[in-house]
Amino acid sequence: MYDQLTPSDIKKMQEEIDHRKLVVRPQALEDVKDARAQGDLSENFEYYAAKKFKNQNESRIRYLERMIKTARVISEDSAEDEVGINNTVTVEFIDDGSVETYKIVTTVRGNSLENLISNESPLGKALLGKKEGDTVHVQVNASIGYDVKVVKIENTADDGSDKIRSF
Repeated sequence: MYDQLTPSDIKKMQEEIDHRKLVVRPQALEDVKDARAQGDLSENFEYYAAKKFKNQNESRIRYLERMIKTARVISEDSAEDEVGINNTVTVEFIDDGSVETYKIVTTVRGNSLENLISNESPLGKALLGKKEGDTVHVQVNASIGYDVKVVKIENTADDGSDKIRSF
């Protein structure tokens, strides 16, 4: 895996692990126990649903622990006038003149529907380290690319509102 994670990503993931172990796991086990006590398991939907939820919770815990264990920790710090992790960037697409605003985040927080783009995405990679006024070529694949101009950079801190994605 070796995802790039910030210290705050790791902290947030550890908090989710702790919550799942201390709150969700005991409740899931209790639900399985209650459903099993209802009798015939061959037609007991509650038992299968409780068992599935318990297994999903355990799977998520293992996934988060593996992410933390294999992570490459990167700094959230960037120069005042350069694009970095957790910065909000306004860009103009040269082709059509449209303007969009994105926040650069790590892969575990990326959500394109909320304009949170990963530092490992083509646009995120191209923007990192750039300054206001720079024109950047974004290479999507071997044959497709586009140009954007950095219009504005806002140094926004990680306020904890960007959620860790679930897979």
